[in-house]
Amino acid sequence: MEKTDLTKVLSVSGEHGLFTYVAQGRNGIIAESMRTKQRQLLGASAKVSALSDISIYTTETEMSLKEVLEAMAAKLSQGAAPSPKADPKTIKAFFDEVVPDYDEDRFYVSHMKKILGWYEDLRQFASLEFVEEEKGEEEAKEEEKAE
Repeated sequence: MEKTDLTKVLSVSGEHGLFTYVAQGRNGIIAESMRTKQRQLLGASAKVSALSDISIYTTETEMSLKEVLEAMAAKLSQGAAPSPKADPKTIKAFFDEVVPDYDEDRFYVSHMKKILGWYEDLRQFASLEFVEEEKGEEEAKEEEKAE
């Protein structure tokens, strides 16, 4: 199975599950549901987020969703995660192990439930191995200077 590119995996507010970016349409973007494989046009009013742009608050800084998902996959040996419908104490205990320094004042159980659902969608319909994000031009130039 090929690696998942989180820049092309979308969360759409008000829609269940994850979507894969297909193409730019005239009136919005075309995305395909990972679960149903149905395509739909997401207009300008749709609140769409690429998973690569999402991070969670920690006590020190922020942790990218990719890092959270990788930590979950390692902890669970790529097996099933706790259900998003599990008891909130169970969910918090799981995230205490996976991201021990998460900011309890800004990272809520509702966020945790969403991430658990995303993890399961990726596990079932894509891959928990991720494409490495391309370095920005600035980082590439800095590395060239260092050599």
